[in-house]
Amino acid sequence: MISISSNLNIMIKAAEKASKSVIRDFGEVEKLQVSKKGPYDFVTKTDKHVEKVLIEELSKIKKNYSFITEETGIIKNNDKENIWIIDPIDGTTNFLHGIPHFAICIALQSKKEIVSGLIFDPIKDEMFFAEKDKGAFLNNQRLRVSKKNSIDDCLFSSNHEGVKFSDLNMRYSGCAALDLAYVASGRLDGFFHNNINLWDVAAGEILVKEAGGLVNDIHKFDVDKIDIRASSAAINNKMLENLVNF
Repeated sequence: MISISSNLNIMIKAAEKASKSVIRDFGEVEKLQVSKKGPYDFVTKTDKHVEKVLIEELSKIKKNYSFITEETGIIKNNDKENIWIIDPIDGTTNFLHGIPHFAICIALQSKKEIVSGLIFDPIKDEMFFAEKDKGAFLNNQRLRVSKKNSIDDCLFSSNHEGVKFSDLNMRYSGCAALDLAYVASGRLDGFFHNNINLWDVAAGEILVKEAGGLVNDIHKFDVDKIDIRASSAAINNKMLENLVNF
């Protein structure tokens, strides 16, 4: 039995509740592809609704915690040291096109350090979560980063610019949060991205670290201009050598 904190328990319950509307709305997206209005407005409403549910659920128990969210921005409450960081749907373009690869992301930052993180893929029913000094998990299975040490055997992910820049074995999935979760689980060996938002990577940062991987200091950047480098410890130096000019 995995022992989790009350904060992480709240995060899991909030994500599970919010996922019900995500799954329902995702089922409607394909019908909207042929309509004149198109699915964009529909997906925007889903994004905002999910964020509203997450904020409401997280605030029920921790009434004073502050928020940094994708849709609303910064919400300052009495407790400014503890901050929920939320991305209601990371991978909205995938969602928009009916591609089942997106995630609900929640992280808790305490005194400028990410102490808990959750990435939930509702379509595959994969709940990735981690807490400081307690390890990283996928549902109830402990996660470990890849142990590959030959860069030619490794698989990396990034955004469009990263894929164009690098001659490494690359993927571009359109969901940074799941890319980081996959690094933590050993499905990918590394992830790099420039000028990304905190809410896209906060939960993934602690997942990779708690799974034994390495992540650069993302907290020295502005919240919407983060350059992130995350990988297994075995391949980190070789990956960074390939990214010197990126």
